[in-house]
Amino acid sequence: MTLHIANPQRALAARVIWALALPAMLTNIATALFGLADMWVIGRLGDAAAQGGVELGARFMTSLLVVFNFLRTGTTALSAQAGGRGDAAEQSATLARAALLAGGIALLLVALYPWIAAPALGWLGARGDLAVLAGAYVARRYGAVPAALLNGALTGWLVGQRQVRGVLAAEVGANIAHIALDLLLVLVFHWGVTGVASASLLSEWLKFAFLLGLALRQGAWAGLRGSSALLADTKAFHRLLALNRDLFLRTLLLTGVMLEFTRMGAKAGAVTLAANGILFQMFMLSALILDGFETAAQVLCGEALGQGDASAFRAAVRANLRWGLAMGLAVSLIYAVAGPAIAASFTLNPAVRAEAMRFAPWAAALPLLGVSSFVMDGIFVGAGWARAMFGTMAASFALFNAALWCAAPWGNSGLWLSFCLLFVARAGGQALCLPGLVHKQLGQQKPEHNA
Repeated sequence: MTLHIANPQRALAARVIWALALPAMLTNIATALFGLADMWVIGRLGDAAAQGGVELGARFMTSLLVVFNFLRTGTTALSAQAGGRGDAAEQSATLARAALLAGGIALLLVALYPWIAAPALGWLGARGDLAVLAGAYVARRYGAVPAALLNGALTGWLVGQRQVRGVLAAEVGANIAHIALDLLLVLVFHWGVTGVASASLLSEWLKFAFLLGLALRQGAWAGLRGSSALLADTKAFHRLLALNRDLFLRTLLLTGVMLEFTRMGAKAGAVTLAANGILFQMFMLSALILDGFETAAQVLCGEALGQGDASAFRAAVRANLRWGLAMGLAVSLIYAVAGPAIAASFTLNPAVRAEAMRFAPWAAALPLLGVSSFVMDGIFVGAGWARAMFGTMAASFALFNAALWCAAPWGNSGLWLSFCLLFVARAGGQALCLPGLVHKQLGQQKPEHNA
């Protein structure tokens, strides 16, 4: 029997997207297991304060590091664009510049630790036992900061080289080690919160070793030689800094939303904080799954822009949005059916369990509501439109805070509603900007060949 494909171009696009998105999804699922494993293991203790302390400490660490996510996304964009132009030397140089920048930021953060950790945890609402436990978590895990930043640069470069499967292997290996350490240090050695933080510290450095070895096998060494010559190319380094500056500001606003979300939960008490932490990890799992289409959009849109192919760019936009929405709907349906049971499984504390089950429908709505914003981020990152990303994020940030103020009488439900509106606003703003940006950068040219 012969299979008839009505639209070979669409079938080809789907295969390419899934070849990039599926390994990225699996990689991101493995990444999500860091937080999920921590919450599950500490939840076996049945102590709301310990679970809340891990939530506050992990939120601080995640927020501190995520603002430097431009080391990954910016490197992916520049590496993919250089690949689209067939510029192998620039591909290697991109990694060298990103690694130098990551190292400099790491040194700065390590030096600033005494002045930022305690005030930040206090702002998040850490008081009494929560402050002690969250402080112990951060003190131990902070040693992973240099590895985490360098891992961002290495991952971004490898994804831009389409080495997504290699990144997946490194992530899975690190996560197996992380989960094993979690179980050993918390449930066997009874280290509690410090054991959770130690597992994250050791596994982050192990992942760095994996990624560095993979990058060197892909020829990264050529770009790491002669750092003085790379620094002399001020135009290329300025482009990296300009792109990363706007990505940094955009991510800083998004991080502000995440921190405000955690702070509002802490104000409601340890039970609500712990329940929101569980549901937030469920959201992060769904977001990281759907970010596979963001990764595919980064690579395909970056390559199309490097080639100057407007038709390929538009095809990548349409296909990634179509598949992303379909997957977002599927994840939302799974969460709608199984979400309360999943949330309840993360704690033995009856009060935390009841609170998590009560607000689980919000975690079910977010995958479908948020997926368009994830894909749009990939499109804009791949094209290097970081200034537009910052602008739309600033508008969405203002809307989130306005909604939070208006919905304050609704308590935790108002908090979740405001969070959902943020993602809808982000996607809507970027969709409005997209046609003008495509026309300005790529024009209305027609393809010169059939894909």
